[in-house]
Amino acid sequence: MSGKRWLALGIAALLLAVSIGFQFVTNMASANFENMFGGSNDGIEEEIMQEGQPQEKIAVIDIEGVIQDTGNTPSFMNQSMYNHRQFMKMLESAGENPNINGIILRVNTPGGGVVESAEIHDKVKEIQEENGKPVYVSMGNTAASGGYYVAAPADKIVAHPATVTGSIGVIMQSVNYAELADELGIEFTTIKSGPFKDIMSGNREMTEEEEDILQSLVDDFYSDFVNVIANGRGMSEEEVREIGDGRVYSGKQAEELDLVDELGSLEDTITLMEEDQGLNNPQVVRYHGAFALNQFLGTSARSLIVNDAELLGIKELLMESETPRAMYLYTD
Repeated sequence: MSGKRWLALGIAALLLAVSIGFQFVTNMASANFENMFGGSNDGIEEEIMQEGQPQEKIAVIDIEGVIQDTGNTPSFMNQSMYNHRQFMKMLESAGENPNINGIILRVNTPGGGVVESAEIHDKVKEIQEENGKPVYVSMGNTAASGGYYVAAPADKIVAHPATVTGSIGVIMQSVNYAELADELGIEFTTIKSGPFKDIMSGNREMTEEEEDILQSLVDDFYSDFVNVIANGRGMSEEEVREIGDGRVYSGKQAEELDLVDELGSLEDTITLMEEDQGLNNPQVVRYHGAFALNQFLGTSARSLIVNDAELLGIKELLMESETPRAMYLYTD
C-alpha cells in the first residue's frame, strides 16, 4: 500500500476517533451526574414538587408512553419512554413506604399490553387493600384503553376537559406483506408442528378458522376489561358494554358518563387528595428511576455506532409484527 493510502487511512481513523470522542463528551455533558452516581439504594429517587411535612407525603408516579415490558431497559425505539419493570418497582416502593400517605398516578398513555395493564391494576388494588393507601389518578393528554384500564380501580379519577380517554376494547393487529413478497419474488418455507403454529403470519392470508380463534381471545380479554370497569366504577356490565365500543371520549364527556369523577389538573388532584384524606401540608414528591451508569454507557455506545435509533428498532418491529399480541391500545 502506498504512503498516500496509509496517510488517507490515518486521517480517516483520526476523524472517526474525534467524532466518537465528541459524541461521548456531549452525552456526558448532558447527563445528570448527581443522579448517575448518587442514586438511592433502591434505584428510586424522589423529586420534591411541593414542600411540606416529610412524614406526610403524597407520591406522584408517571405512566408515560405505551405500557409494555421491554426488559430491564427501554428498547431502542423508546429509550426515554415507559419502563414497565421500573414503574412496578416505584409503585411497590410507594405502597410500602410508611411516610407515603397517598399515591397519584399521572396517566398519559394510549394503553398497551394486556398483561402489563393487568399487573398495574392488580398492584393498585393490592396497595389499596393491603397497605390501606388511597390511589388517585390524574389524566394527562391521553388516558385511553389500557390507560383507562389501570385507572379504573382508583379511588378518584380526575381528567382534564380535553383529555382523550375511553377507547375501551382490545385490538390485535399484524402486517400482511404477502403480495409485496410475491412482487419481489420472495418465497417462504414454513415447517410447523400444527396447523395454527404460524397463525397471524404476515406472509399469507389469514383463514376464517384462525380469525375465529383470535376473535375468541379478544372477546375474553374484552370481558375482563368490562369487569374491571364495572367493579372499579360501580357500574353494571351492560352499562360498560354500551359505552365501551372502542370510541374515545373527552374528559368532559367521560365525566358525564361517570368514567371520571372530576375535571381538573394534577394540582387539582393533589388538592383533592389533601382535602379528602385530611392531610395537613404534606410534602409532594415525584418518583423517578435512579439513573444507572451502565445504562448510560450502553445507550451512549449504541448512539455512537448508529445515529438513527429507529434503524436499530427495525428488526424488533418486524419480529413483533408477527407476534399474536392482544393490546388494550388506542391507535389513531
